[in-house]
Amino acid sequence: MGGGSWATALAKIILSTQKSLNWYMRRPDQIDDFKAAGHNPGYLTGIQFDINKIDFYSNINQAITESDTLIFAIPSPFLKQHLEKIKAPLKDKFIISAVKGLVPDENMLITNYFTEYYDVPPENIAVVGGPCHAEEIALERLSFITLACTDPARIEPLAGVFRNTYLKNTICRDVTGIEYASVLKNVYSIVAGICHGMKYGDNFQAVFLSNAVQEMRRFIDAVSDIPRDIDSSVYLGDLLVTAYSRFSRNRIFGTMIGKGYSVQIAQLEMEMIAEGYFGTKCIHEINEKYKVYMPILNALYDILYNKKSSTIIIRNLTETFK
Repeated sequence: MGGGSWATALAKIILSTQKSLNWYMRRPDQIDDFKAAGHNPGYLTGIQFDINKIDFYSNINQAITESDTLIFAIPSPFLKQHLEKIKAPLKDKFIISAVKGLVPDENMLITNYFTEYYDVPPENIAVVGGPCHAEEIALERLSFITLACTDPARIEPLAGVFRNTYLKNTICRDVTGIEYASVLKNVYSIVAGICHGMKYGDNFQAVFLSNAVQEMRRFIDAVSDIPRDIDSSVYLGDLLVTAYSRFSRNRIFGTMIGKGYSVQIAQLEMEMIAEGYFGTKCIHEINEKYKVYMPILNALYDILYNKKSSTIIIRNLTETFK
């Protein structure tokens, strides 16, 4: 479900282990161009697909009706508008969320949203966590993902779908922790980009990310008491790759701001969505309830939403680091 780069990478993975798949894209013209070219016309154009193995749908309800397992890879800012079109029942489907964000305005985890509004039992929902950039899947570079479900036995039969010569996976039950970590790593990656744009060096980035993972730990432990090792790849690893990689759209977005672009101009220049922009507001509002000490999040919120000077805000933020 979705026509972007992450959806395209996931489709490549699935077709490396399965005979066929159903693929929902919103725009019929994108589907037509895909069929004509043999690849997604807008994203990861180097991946060639056997079109005979794909049944395309521009009708989301038809796609749902014809499928047992639904993998949502729609950017979080647009997810709600797609879900509002759904009339077909979801409660008997198994849902995998590959969405790296929250439902804006609702400030809800994707899994909770499916449960509350679509009656999907929590044990019928799983999430995919990184560290894993779509661009490196396209290049078949060795990558690792984590699959999480409150009932790990439910996701175990599907683990083989996401395992091939260039992709390995592990299974756990920390759905909430992984969902929040996937939001926070985008938030911190924007700050890493801002600092990069302001010519802060590698020495500082190491200190910054050390403080960022501590902030991540404080928040996730406050909202979920499931035991976890925040230093494992699905948390710390995903943060590191998003903060350092040249493929990271959140880092690119932050770098532009650090170089002096306004938030609005940086958004216009971006060819893809920097989900950390939306995640910053969501987590900031959620934390009004939990009151976790989050100086990095608060600093970025001031830059993005209160239009405060990134130079002054980042300078003040460095005084809180250890």
